[in-house]
Amino acid sequence: MLRSISAARSTRLGGKALFKKLSPPPYATLKKTMKQRVPAMLLLLLICLVGNGCSRAELAENTVVSTPGSDVRFRVETVASGLEVPWAFAWLPNGDMLFTERKGRVRVIEGGKLRAEPVYTVSDVEPSSESGLMDITLHPQFASNDFVYLAYSYRQDGRQVKVVRYKYAGGKFSDPKVIVGGIPGAANHAGTRCRFGPDGKLYVTTGDATDWNLAQKMDSLAGKTLRLNDDGTVPQDNPFINKQGVRPEIWTYGNRNAQGLAWQPGTNLAWETEHGPSGFEGKGIGGDEVNILEAGKNYGWPEIHHTQTKAGMEAPVLEYTPSCAPGSGMFYTGAVFPSFKGNFFFGCLGGRRIIRVVVDGRKVVSQENLLEGTYGRIREMEQGPDGFIYFSTSNRDGRGSPAATDDRVMRLVPEK
Repeated sequence: MLRSISAARSTRLGGKALFKKLSPPPYATLKKTMKQRVPAMLLLLLICLVGNGCSRAELAENTVVSTPGSDVRFRVETVASGLEVPWAFAWLPNGDMLFTERKGRVRVIEGGKLRAEPVYTVSDVEPSSESGLMDITLHPQFASNDFVYLAYSYRQDGRQVKVVRYKYAGGKFSDPKVIVGGIPGAANHAGTRCRFGPDGKLYVTTGDATDWNLAQKMDSLAGKTLRLNDDGTVPQDNPFINKQGVRPEIWTYGNRNAQGLAWQPGTNLAWETEHGPSGFEGKGIGGDEVNILEAGKNYGWPEIHHTQTKAGMEAPVLEYTPSCAPGSGMFYTGAVFPSFKGNFFFGCLGGRRIIRVVVDGRKVVSQENLLEGTYGRIREMEQGPDGFIYFSTSNRDGRGSPAATDDRVMRLVPEK
């Protein structure tokens, strides 16, 4: 099991490649070093955020890029631009893409072109800092029932998060039904992914709402993965059903702030990406995670973090210090990138790159960075019905340095 990243960094332009592997120091050493350097780092961050002092070198249009191992060549195309913090994608049966913007808008790309006006605007969304309108997912039987699910934060007795089911027909949203609500929320650490698993159940990842002790409290929905039927009722085979003092919706607990969730083809294992400590909890920084989620298991937060272990708690499959800030997760199953098949990908916000992880069942074989430092903060990643890999930038979220065309939906297209 790999628990710390050996970062493979490479750019191949015009036939030339730069490649190096970086092995980070042990966590204890890094913690001491970071403590010494935090003031300077904070100053640099302030310059970047206020003065846009952190520039990046974007690739010219149609530039061909190779992976570090040179097994795949691709170029990056812009699908839509001038957006405001796009968060999640969902494709309709006709190939059009619905996507969310954190401010509360649902947009659509039809026949490859962005419709100017939103398809729907969530009236009670509460967008601030990291929260707002987050995930969108279609029901597995969308073609027959028209159900679309949105996850977003709202105000009711403070900030909370809910998942709402709508009907989407004739280009309009209607018939809202709350599937789960009252999830503790906050401006930060609000989660949330809501995705259907291979078993047809709806899985919802929740953040700890910056109250980290909630992740271990079994009467709270914060810092958990929830498992629900498509109508919001609780499956009778959930691990904590009929347990006194435990919310029956809970499937896993001890999660800090998960924002990526995808099932591995062939094994149906649920792979999750999760943000690690930010420093204010007194548990250091970094420690971002990739986990394999399984029913009833405790993923440790805040009792363990980084590469720590404890009996009865799960350590991550992968751990990232310094932080990469993983904002998504997907497995590639298409045909246009044969070398990517079965690989796990996720976008990095603070890390400003895409990470590709080659896996064999539960085992991590290798990993590498793609497009590092070229497009800024990367949030969503999904495979489209055309087999291309789509991603979104998040440079207008208050923590990036937006280009004139940000934010964007972009895609990786194979180059032979």
